[in-house]
Amino acid sequence: MAQESNRKFSVITDGLPSQLPDVDPSETSEWLESLDAVIAEQGRGRARFLMLKLLERARANAVGVPSLTSTDYINTIPPEQEPWFPGDEHVERRIRAYIRWNAAIMVSRANRPEYNVGGHIATYASSASLYEVGFNHFFRGKDHLSNSPGSSSGDQVFIQGHASPGIYARAFLEGRLTETELDAFRREGAPGGLSSYPHPRLMPEFWEFPTVSMGLGPLDAIYQARFNRYLHNRQIKDTAGSRVWAFLGDGEMDEPESLGALGIAAREELDNLIFVVNCNLQRLDGPVRGNGKIMQELESFFRGAGWNVIKVVWGRDWDPLLAQDTDGALVNKMNETPDGQFQTYSTSSGEYIRENFFGSDARLRRMVSGRSDDDLRKLSRGGHDYRKLYAAYKAATEHEGQPTVILAHTIKGWTLGKDFEARNATHQMKKLTKAELKEFRDRLYLEIPDSALEGGLPPYYHPGPDSEEIQYMKERRASLGGSLPRRVTRAKALTQPPASLFDILRKGSGKQPVATTMAFVRLLKDLMKTKEMGARFVPVIPDEARTFGMDAMFPTAKIYSPHGQQYEAVDRDLLLSYQESQQGQMLHEGISEAGSMGSVIAAGTSYATHAQHMIPVYVFYSMFGFQRTGDQMWAFGDQLGRGFLLGATAGRTTLNGEGLQHQDGHSLLLASTNPACVAYDPAFGFEIAHITRDALDRMYGERDESVFYYLSVYNEPYPQPAEPAGLDPAQVIAGMYRFRAAEDAGTSIAPTPGRDGAPRAQLLASGVAMRWALTAQELLAAEFGVAADVWSVTSWNELRKDALGSERANLLNPEQPESVPYVSRMLADAAGPVVAVSDWMRAVPDQIARWVPQPYTSLGTDGYGRSDTRAALRRHFNVDAESVVVATLESLVRAGEIKASVVEEAIARYDLRGESTVAGTPAGEADDRPISG
Repeated sequence: MAQESNRKFSVITDGLPSQLPDVDPSETSEWLESLDAVIAEQGRGRARFLMLKLLERARANAVGVPSLTSTDYINTIPPEQEPWFPGDEHVERRIRAYIRWNAAIMVSRANRPEYNVGGHIATYASSASLYEVGFNHFFRGKDHLSNSPGSSSGDQVFIQGHASPGIYARAFLEGRLTETELDAFRREGAPGGLSSYPHPRLMPEFWEFPTVSMGLGPLDAIYQARFNRYLHNRQIKDTAGSRVWAFLGDGEMDEPESLGALGIAAREELDNLIFVVNCNLQRLDGPVRGNGKIMQELESFFRGAGWNVIKVVWGRDWDPLLAQDTDGALVNKMNETPDGQFQTYSTSSGEYIRENFFGSDARLRRMVSGRSDDDLRKLSRGGHDYRKLYAAYKAATEHEGQPTVILAHTIKGWTLGKDFEARNATHQMKKLTKAELKEFRDRLYLEIPDSALEGGLPPYYHPGPDSEEIQYMKERRASLGGSLPRRVTRAKALTQPPASLFDILRKGSGKQPVATTMAFVRLLKDLMKTKEMGARFVPVIPDEARTFGMDAMFPTAKIYSPHGQQYEAVDRDLLLSYQESQQGQMLHEGISEAGSMGSVIAAGTSYATHAQHMIPVYVFYSMFGFQRTGDQMWAFGDQLGRGFLLGATAGRTTLNGEGLQHQDGHSLLLASTNPACVAYDPAFGFEIAHITRDALDRMYGERDESVFYYLSVYNEPYPQPAEPAGLDPAQVIAGMYRFRAAEDAGTSIAPTPGRDGAPRAQLLASGVAMRWALTAQELLAAEFGVAADVWSVTSWNELRKDALGSERANLLNPEQPESVPYVSRMLADAAGPVVAVSDWMRAVPDQIARWVPQPYTSLGTDGYGRSDTRAALRRHFNVDAESVVVATLESLVRAGEIKASVVEEAIARYDLRGESTVAGTPAGEADDRPISG
């Protein structure tokens, strides 16, 4: 179907040929003369109408002519093309009234003086009809029979964050929530408390998609729709019966993320995707486009990007007026009136509307001469007319070959009364006064006596579980597959790969230099070959596959493309040629980290959305991860996502030629702020093996935990050591272990004169810094008689989490035996001061400082990066082996173990005060000897 629709709606090939010869000049002349005659006899308006009709017919017949980027400010679907509305209009109107009331009352009650927790009333008030038409007629639940019974994915509905009160109010009528739970809105510490916005992490059986970080909803919805097709094309899950609905605000569309991925949706013909933009013409503080027209602007954006656009501007009571508009005066007035003025009309009297909108043209005045001022005041917007919306939704679900956006004109705060409707301050208004409550009640025709509104808290309204309205609601949802929103986890644990698969990294690389990025990619390629879970891996790359050594996967895993590969690749004769396939496993996102994270989120939450465990592995320049798309990573944690994020080319000194922009020394610190993120900074391949094996079991095995992993890996090759004999993998996972004792370093240590043994110190290091620490260990012994043990810290972040857990346990259980942090236990018997070093800013190792029993010193790469050799950069930041030696000696001076003159001697020997760039290579920089533990 998609391939056929591509011929009908090609985004790329629409164009107007201008170089073709005129093969029949006489026929051309007849057409032009006909157009001239229409203009002369019937006017430009009639000529324009005919031209538009010709363009529509041309596109319907796949004639390559430009599409219109903007149409008149009227409904896309004319009245005569509207389908029959199959619902009970009266009952649905009553249901909407009940939900509107309960949503507003819930927020108003939540803001009584003793709580005053905030909330939003006006957003849902403007969009109630948008949601209700969907709930009653279109949104398919997880028990819908469009797929196999019991395993349907249903539709994925991205609900606008500020509209959450209306969704809770609907769930209350359905019996899914109680009055007690509504009264705990935004008080999650109370029994049954409800989160402020859609947060799956906080309500894991209710919400599916976090959306209130504006701009992420549209972006993630696009990649969700695309991932649905990916699963279908790879024959992992039948998603043909699933649509993605994204409910958005017109102000939200100003976010770059909102519009940034429109092209991929059109290019891949995602006709399973529908955007519904609530165009109430207001953002949080005022008009979206006071001097312009946001619906027209968005129409141009979406049409230009290749989307199908349906505008729902006016309610049915405008149809008779538009039918009288034979010369286009009314349409012209609609076209030229700016949004700021329409917002004013929404709050104005009928008299004002008559004088200012219709009064400017005698033809318009005659058009409404038989209507009262009250009639003019009640002329409705299309987003509040369920017939108009039903027609738009039906057309969207039946459209093929393009994604669809529905632009629905509404009024913010609709039905809430004159003090709320279309007011600039509406977004900040949280309460209804007694007078406003009565006006609101009357507007909704609710049977609530004045006495109920005079006393304390205004009441919720429920017509009873056996009422016609509630039975209607439940019947409609049952026929569509159950209540929404609803998050269900049905995925079964995956069989884990054999332990022997990880042996390749545990054995080391001998004398061959191998970067940790390459070590992980080697492991990934082996994992993708396993029958247990190989097909479940989803490699995600932002146009840097060759940088990370992942181009070797092109010929085997292939790059996903819904259209396959319809060209001969320029490198087709090479072993590692670029190959696309409809069944491709790799998601190559181009230069788009935001798009990559969109795919990661869709894949990493597939276990809940589609009951299928998928394992995203996103490899990217470390600097462009948390720093650039940290908001999406936060949403990933909120959505209980699972998977691997690989911060490749990590560190501030390993990517030496790239300078300030690319060198990352802080992502581990940013990762520490995400509660769902498990972050590691491994130094060696065998550490990666243990971490990855544990992660797969933790996320996809019987442990079934909703966390995701961030591994920082490096582009600096060095010989990978074999796993030390007797290594306890649990210590690698916990965050640190002693890699090499001073006595095992292979360097004899002479006792210091006047004392029984050599001064002792502890060196803690992570990632590439382990090599500096190991070289420093040898220098300290050989040149200064200091015995230093070297510890590999695989995760500063996990050590901190463990320590905080111990502190909390001690706080809440004062009569129990004291809980001692893991790092404190590991270092309890270690002699001498501690020096910590990494290729990250000092705040990363400083995370554990207060739980280290010994005096603690950290070294790090604080400051901006710069372009130079690795050796020069490490000397610049004072993290190289010689700097570690000096820092250790200085710590021993403070401990009274050695004289300060020894430190001064070391500084002079290593020229640490030198002002010029380091010449040559410090000890250990070019040392390719295998490292022994």
